[in-house]
Amino acid sequence: MITPLAYADSLRIGSVDSVSPDEIKVLLDIEAPNDVALNTGTPRPFPRINSYVLLPSDSGFLVAQIEWITIERSQYPKRKGMQDFGVIDLPFPLRKMNLNPLGVLKEEKSNKSSIYSFSRGVEIFPTVGDPVLLPSQEQLKAIVESGDNRRVKIGTSPLAGNAEVSIDPDRLFGRHFAILGNTGSGKSCSVAGVIRWSLESAKRENTCPGCGQSRKVNSRFIILDPNGEYSQAFKDMDNVRLFAVESNTEKNIQQLQVPLWFWNTAEWCAFTQASSRAQRPTLIQALRTVRDGQLDVGTKTPSNNMRRYIRTLIAILRIVQSNGDPWAAGQKNFGRRKGFYDGLLAWQSGIVEDVSFSDIERDALISFKQKLDDMISVNEKTVANPYPTYLYDAQTVAGLISLAAAVHFAFGGSDQDVLPINADIPRRFSGDDLLRSLEANAELMGTTEYVETMLMRIRTLLSDSRMKTITVCSEDLTLEKWLSDYICPTNSIDGAITVIDLSLIPTEVVHIVTAVIARMTLEALQRYRYLNDGKTLPTAIVMEEAHTFIRRYASDTEETTTYSMCTQVFEKIAREGRKFGLGLVLSSQRPSELSPTVLSQCNTFLLHRISNDRDQELVNKLVPDNLRGLLRELPSLPSQRAILLGWASELPVMVQMNFLNKEHQPQSNDPDFWKIWTDVSDELRKVNWENVVRNWQELDQIIDNMSEIEILANDN
Repeated sequence: MITPLAYADSLRIGSVDSVSPDEIKVLLDIEAPNDVALNTGTPRPFPRINSYVLLPSDSGFLVAQIEWITIERSQYPKRKGMQDFGVIDLPFPLRKMNLNPLGVLKEEKSNKSSIYSFSRGVEIFPTVGDPVLLPSQEQLKAIVESGDNRRVKIGTSPLAGNAEVSIDPDRLFGRHFAILGNTGSGKSCSVAGVIRWSLESAKRENTCPGCGQSRKVNSRFIILDPNGEYSQAFKDMDNVRLFAVESNTEKNIQQLQVPLWFWNTAEWCAFTQASSRAQRPTLIQALRTVRDGQLDVGTKTPSNNMRRYIRTLIAILRIVQSNGDPWAAGQKNFGRRKGFYDGLLAWQSGIVEDVSFSDIERDALISFKQKLDDMISVNEKTVANPYPTYLYDAQTVAGLISLAAAVHFAFGGSDQDVLPINADIPRRFSGDDLLRSLEANAELMGTTEYVETMLMRIRTLLSDSRMKTITVCSEDLTLEKWLSDYICPTNSIDGAITVIDLSLIPTEVVHIVTAVIARMTLEALQRYRYLNDGKTLPTAIVMEEAHTFIRRYASDTEETTTYSMCTQVFEKIAREGRKFGLGLVLSSQRPSELSPTVLSQCNTFLLHRISNDRDQELVNKLVPDNLRGLLRELPSLPSQRAILLGWASELPVMVQMNFLNKEHQPQSNDPDFWKIWTDVSDELRKVNWENVVRNWQELDQIIDNMSEIEILANDN
């Protein structure tokens, strides 16, 4: 029987040559294995880059990772047939390797057996001459399989005796997760696999010991799929919802609906490219008005209409008052002062009496109208005043606001009504309602000549059949129904996987639609937490092709583009989502194009093959200097292999990802050119361009509309 000392001596491979805080250089023994180590009980390749070695210390073993291996040649090479006098015959060449210290492996004795536990961080560094050992199979497993709550197995470690690599879902999804790699490196399979393996592990955990039945998993995944890859990846799992631009009953695909009354002011401003001076204030006020009008549905009497009209005037007047425009002298403010005068004319024309008004309402309205007449007459063009200055003092404007408030009170309004409504509240309105509100508010605010281009963009949105199917929702769609369909069912402990196919969404609105879905999810979870005493509803948003939707943007420009607005939504999720139970999973082939804010908030990374220099440079910044040796292997990683590092892993580790069955893989295979070139019997690849054209040009839809018109004409 071999003694412990003899066994430890058999694992020795070298000694420490030099030590620094971030690297340890080792001189390998002549007897150390050259290719395969047999002294650990199990044949193992050694030496290998990124594999592990141990250095004994007082607290256990210092665990280090091999960064590079080299041979140091003799400075006095022996020459064949000659004798070098005066030179000691040293055993050259010498093998050396460089190590990166990772953590400490501690040993505890239990019933004559050893139990190992690994923790990150170095307590005591070795000194020169200390031995370097090969870890045993048990020690290797303890290193790689370290950490608590290792609930989901995602693969094995080929450099650690195929030890299981498992992760804690709380750490993985709760602190944001990025999967990066080139096209074809297995990135999409890793996304689908991590979700599937997590849910399968949770389902096994929910299995009843007595009956063997398992409950459905109360999980929520929302997959934003720009390429339509995931429609079949989860079809065998519970409660999977599929949404796309075109519904398909046979494939269980529902119509994607992101109604325009969900859009907030930032999204509307980005879509309409509203300028900050005239267009944006008008658009925001129009959104306030059109959303405020929903409170008076069913009571649109002349009195109520006038109350809403006066309420809008008060909001506009307070904006004017805060700007100080009517009394600000100077040539640059002349246009604004004249705009205020034109606004008075428009407001005057809107004050129309009705026989149904009460005496109190009529008297208040007459006083207000008289005040408008007085302010207008002061600046009317006359022979004595051919060039009016359009100047008003602050007291005059304040008096007009007071009179407007009195009229509003006379018509049944209150101080609370006058408070500006949040323009972002998701209350239902139609596109036509918004257009009318914009035109009316532009006239009241004197910005009619500036909003025509904005109106044209909104009309395009409402008339384009490609956009209309998404933004103009069905009558029965409520906010509650949307949350139930897209996030998870109401009053149910069953979770859901929601796959949203973004592939056919028009370019003009694809970033808006993506941003709205993500923002609505975040805001819904914020309110859930508020109403449930701080409890969260754990949910994960998966963003494929993240470099397209979470792009770098110039923050020093006033203009907000649709893609920068979309990025800002995900930046908010990255910063604040964890507090409300919303995790982010990113998948990208170009990490250098991603928003630095979002990338810096990701705490776990799964890195597949990355070849681009800029992408490699950025990824290198994600890890400490002493661990970058592991990332040098990124350009040569084969498919299905990746490097896991970050919060969900105790130490950076090479992973051979679990195998994912073909029917569970996303539809992102490389095109099979050779098969199509040579397999003449492949009937599936025959082309019928007529069907493509009819779908592309929406001819079937036009024919259906014409048929409906003919039926209506015949009925009449």
